[in-house]
Amino acid sequence: MYNESPEMIKMLVRHGNSFALILDKPVLELLNVDPARPVAISTTDGKSLLVVPLSGAEKRIPKRTRPRRRTEKTRKRMMKAISILSIGALAAISAGCSTTSQSVSATGERYPWKKNIVTTVFWVGEKPSANNPTPNRISSWDKNWSRSYGGFDDPNPAHRRNLIPVKFTPRQNPFYCALPYNDKAATGHRPEAPRVVPWFKEAYQGPGVSTCKDRWVAIRKGDRTVYAQWEDAGPFRTDYWQYVFGNERPKTTLNRGAGLDVSPAVRDYLGLNETDVTDWRFVEFSEVPRGPWSTLGENNTFVISDRKTGSELAQASQPAEARPIAP
Repeated sequence: MYNESPEMIKMLVRHGNSFALILDKPVLELLNVDPARPVAISTTDGKSLLVVPLSGAEKRIPKRTRPRRRTEKTRKRMMKAISILSIGALAAISAGCSTTSQSVSATGERYPWKKNIVTTVFWVGEKPSANNPTPNRISSWDKNWSRSYGGFDDPNPAHRRNLIPVKFTPRQNPFYCALPYNDKAATGHRPEAPRVVPWFKEAYQGPGVSTCKDRWVAIRKGDRTVYAQWEDAGPFRTDYWQYVFGNERPKTTLNRGAGLDVSPAVRDYLGLNETDVTDWRFVEFSEVPRGPWSTLGENNTFVISDRKTGSELAQASQPAEARPIAP
């Protein structure tokens, strides 16, 4: 028996610079959706999308000339074709094929700003203190974080120049941050991670790899915005998904309710005090503009992308006879 209020749980999938919901072929057939024809998309409450396939006749007839009354057969057919997709975010509808797609914005930004968050400064190589009982020689995702970074990220402004320490050039992005959630468990991932991490499915690379490490975060103070990569879990907690991915506020019992740690480079770019208040939100790499955060680091998506592009250009510029022959 057909249920007139079906619920489908789907993950958003990257589609160019947008995100798509994939409708499987059996669903398309059930709803009589033809990928070659358009669908009508609307919202009644700003939180849900109403998706209705249009027939060729419906597309040609102006709305004002359509009959208001429908037969019971037509009504049932239309009800069968309606699927309410509650996504509350930027979404696109991909009709199960690579050649046709319809995209719509439901609420604007996929990840909303978390505003007025108490923000503290931390750094690679930081020693334990009253406010930070855990040394930062290691991170939640790198047991050799100091070595991977290249040394002690000295926060003393007198020992820094051009947003990095004067003694060495970091081997990782000096614009980094920490949020109080770690998706990894002793083995594999936390049981709630596939459900609460919005990009878990698209970022999953196996049980040994975090889906959160290196994720880009926008952080703003006043009219300045900086972009950093998520490199550690904290402050204090590593299980607080209700705040990091949900609507809860940080707890107020520890360090004035700090909910975000930022690196000295982030501090200096925004002109922050050691304890301050900022806004932050997750961003896709495609949303991150170039800046001082895009130039350094083996983990930096910009650096990785530029190296790949440079390698491809170098290979393309070689004479045909000098190019390696694919096996």
